[in-house]
Amino acid sequence: MSGLLGLSWRLLRGGGRRGLLGAGLTAVAVAVSTALLIFSVSANVAFQGRAEREAWRNPVAAGTAAVAVQAVRKDYVRDRTVTVVDLAVLKPGTAPPPGLDRLPAPGEVWFSPALAELARELPAGELAGRFPEKVAGTIGDEALVHPGELVAVRGQAPDSPIMRAAATGDPRDGFPPTRVADFTGTPSPDAQAYQALALIATVLMAVPLLVFGGAAARLTVARRDQRLAALRLVGATPGQVVTMTVAEAVITAVAGAVAGTVLYGLLTPLLAGIEIGGGSWFAADLWPDVPYTLAVLGAVPLLVGLSAVVGLRRVVVSPLGVARRETPPAMRVVRVVALLAVLAVVPTLGAGSAAGVVAVVLGLAFLAINLTGPWVVGVIGGITARTARGPARLLAGRRLVDDPRAAWRTVSGVAMTGFVAGFIGFLSPSSGLLGDADAATLRVTVPTAQASQLTAEARERLSEAGVPARVAVTGTGESRFLAVTVGKPARADETAADETAADETAADEAAVDRARTALGGLVPGRTATSAADEERFGVLLLKDVGTGTVVVLTVSFLVAVVSAGITAASSILDRRQTYALLRLAGTPLEVLNRARRAETLVPLAVMGGGSILVGMFCAVPFSFSSVNIGGMTILLVCVTLGFAGVIGAGAASAPLLRSVTADPAPRPD
Repeated sequence: MSGLLGLSWRLLRGGGRRGLLGAGLTAVAVAVSTALLIFSVSANVAFQGRAEREAWRNPVAAGTAAVAVQAVRKDYVRDRTVTVVDLAVLKPGTAPPPGLDRLPAPGEVWFSPALAELARELPAGELAGRFPEKVAGTIGDEALVHPGELVAVRGQAPDSPIMRAAATGDPRDGFPPTRVADFTGTPSPDAQAYQALALIATVLMAVPLLVFGGAAARLTVARRDQRLAALRLVGATPGQVVTMTVAEAVITAVAGAVAGTVLYGLLTPLLAGIEIGGGSWFAADLWPDVPYTLAVLGAVPLLVGLSAVVGLRRVVVSPLGVARRETPPAMRVVRVVALLAVLAVVPTLGAGSAAGVVAVVLGLAFLAINLTGPWVVGVIGGITARTARGPARLLAGRRLVDDPRAAWRTVSGVAMTGFVAGFIGFLSPSSGLLGDADAATLRVTVPTAQASQLTAEARERLSEAGVPARVAVTGTGESRFLAVTVGKPARADETAADETAADETAADEAAVDRARTALGGLVPGRTATSAADEERFGVLLLKDVGTGTVVVLTVSFLVAVVSAGITAASSILDRRQTYALLRLAGTPLEVLNRARRAETLVPLAVMGGGSILVGMFCAVPFSFSSVNIGGMTILLVCVTLGFAGVIGAGAASAPLLRSVTADPAPRPD
């Protein structure tokens, strides 16, 4: 065995400059796949970590075994959410929540670093005045969803009004006082929604990467098959050929996987700045645990090795046919049946389908497209060859028929990107789906019996704070609300035509924040919120879907361009003897270049458009009532960039074609 491994290493090193270039292309492909796969895995781990760190704020009732009382509500400042947690200790010596050194005593408050900084920056009447308690400490990172999160934990006495507030059933009022046995909690529905979206996004990124990683093992496949066929003809056994192939592929893949891991580590600070869920990321979030990293580092070389072995059937069974460069048998139409079978399942899905089921179906659709692609390319090649009116298209058509798998590898990246763009572009909701909610009218739930008294007190508080506002009681029965409409501050100079809208908005936000502070504690445990506050999560989710769309499409586009560039160069190395002999026969270099472009663009137009339609079809069960024009624009941009990237990749490899055809006496590898 060691002799075979040594021979594999010698063949890899002794392949000459172009042989090393082919191995280098494979290593680069594996490095890109590894880095992006680690990113895909890290995204799920990161969202899971966020959910676990936030779980302590979602109390679970404990009944008689309670050690504390916990109430959680949302407050708002400057269009940002502040999570306020009130704690009352029932049993001394209780372990504190994550991120706190001890439980806060009554009259104490702990701030997250971002909230403490914001409280210092803003006037006291806009934020700090809501927390008259003594600031006793800073909340640690292990209790925060993201570095910029605004969280306050206040200590209360068990018999304080906040700890005895009755539940209203209104989600705006957060979690009512709950007796808890510990501060473990449970993941919130919002966190679970992000985890589901992350899983679907991972499939949209990871499956094309796995396909790309597998295709990396088939780069320069013709040269390797010729060499292995020669070894079979001189007496090498099938087992020896398989061992040598796996050894050569794995050696290159391991080097690429290690380089990809290093590349991801260098990119982590940049990736941590992507804002999702209201903030950026802790750097530790985006680096998966050691088992996950080792799993990726092991899976990628294994995938490359398996992919290399799968392509050895002709070498093992018919080495003479490989040596004579006979055209392999045509692929069967059963490949198309697999795609149709997957698409038949899509209409049975819907918005209520589990994220795991959706992810599996999307993954199968990806794989079915990858399985169908070479068959379609072969059919396109036959049509192109029969209808050719010039040497370039004839050469392109014959090449597509001769090796449709190699042609598919060149365009598969863009085809996969087309599927992703079609799915996301058709599915993405418009940013204006929720409309423009009122942000200047605050509402506070009030007991019916105290409505008149609280109305008067609210007017007095607002007057003392210098906030012009109109106060009224709305609702009927037990659902009564204090509606406070905050007026815009008067301009100092009515003729100042150059006053910007941004200044007016800032003034409005300041007035609303002063009103929130003035109304704080008016009804214990209740927060003054606006309609815009109530839709804040929906708006944030739509924004994050847009950010996720950009990230997923960027990854897919990067894979597509890298795949097109690497496979284009690899194809030239594979066929360098053929190109050189054609040049010796008098074929102009421009004809060869036109043939290469036609060999790429003809299947790209068919498979790229087909994959976009498949992606849009898969998105129909989950789509909104109207198509987002912005999503369609993204789709159009992706198609344009995809075609431009493939054309650019082909043009970039033109000097390599000129180089391999410059040798007047091409020698076999």
